[in-house]
Order: sequence, then structure tokens, then C-alpha cells
Amino acid sequence: MDQELYSKERSASLDLLLRFQRLLVSKLYPTDCVGQVPNTYSPDLLGVGSLLKKYTALLCTHIGDILPVATSIACTSHRHFAEVSRVVDGDLTGILLPELVVSIVLLLSKNAGLMQEAGAIPLLAGLLEHLDRFNHLAPGKERDDNEDLAWPGIMGSFFTGQSCRNNEEVTLIRKADLENHNKDGGFWTVIDGKVYDIKDFQTQSLTGSSIL
Repeated sequence: MDQELYSKERSASLDLLLRFQRLLVSKLYPTDCVGQVPNTYSPDLLGVGSLLKKYTALLCTHIGDILPVATSIACTSHRHFAEVSRVVDGDLTGILLPELVVSIVLLLSKNAGLMQEAGAIPLLAGLLEHLDRFNHLAPGKERDDNEDLAWPGIMGSFFTGQSCRNNEEVTLIRKADLENHNKDGGFWTVIDGKVYDIKDFQTQSLTGSSIL
């Protein structure tokens, strides 16, 4: 019961911090204002920017203390990594940080001058090394990295093209062959020079044969 009570109390405090964080972001988000001089900011706006910097500094200090400890425990085994990740995901690191980063990137795209005045971005940059060390412990990291490199086809197209050239079983289908096959009840179609058999998909599709 004590743990359940603590969990509820922690969730309430995190919810309050998240609301406060969103309030700061909403105050800094630019509105259409007629007659404002470019690159000039009101004292109230600069005050909110200063408050965002202080908030980010406190958040980064906490996360900077937590992540090295989490990394030292997570490196023991995959099971330890899974448990530590679950804890971190429910901490400020997993709840407040992702939304704060996205919000600051959004504000930076809308008003880069104001965000430079606020000075919160360099504070976030200090967390990159800690985050990188922790993420490198994730199981399957190498596979994920390879998939990231292969998308959207930078490396994937190279390997695909190479395998096609080395594959002696590639079948060349003439246009007449495709037309005759479809006249006999088949359903071949050509996309980017490759022939696909979508006969089975035709029976499952709700769009009808005309659209296909």
C-alpha cells in the first residue's frame, strides 16, 4: 500500500511538472502580432525564457545524476537493462525530457532568436553523452543501427541492387507474357519495373478489382 501511495503521489507531481513545462512552452510560442519590431522581445517574454532556462537546468541536473547510475546498473545484463529502462521511463527522463526536446525544437523553428536569448539548448546538449552511453547498452543495438542506415534505402538500395545482379535466377517477363497471364485469369502488375502477383490480395481487398 505504501508503494501504491508513493506511485500515485509521484504521478501527481510529474503531472504538475508536465503542466508547468507546457505552460512555459505555450507562453513562448509566437502569436501573430501586428506592429512588433523584429528581434525585439518584451520583458515578460524574456522572463519566461529565463524561467525555461532555469527549469531546463534543474531537469538536466537531475537527469545527469540519474543516467550514469542507470548505465552502471544496466550494463550488468539484458534483464537489468530492461528493469532500469522501465524505471527511467517512469522518471523525469522518460516523461518530461522527450516532450521538452520536441517543444524546444518547435520553438527554435518558430523563433530562433528568442531561443538563443533563453539559452536552454546548450543545457540539453550536455545530456547527449549520457543518453548515448545508456542507449548503446540496448539489446539489438547493432541491428537497429543497420536498419536506420538502410532506411529510406540509402544502403538498402545498394545491397538490393547488388544481390539482384549476383542472382542468376532473376526472371525477365515480357509485356506479352504479362498480358497473356492476366488474360488467363492471373493478376500480375508492374511497379517500378518489377512484376508483382497480387492475385491473392485481390480476393481479400475491399476496393474492388477496378481500382487494383
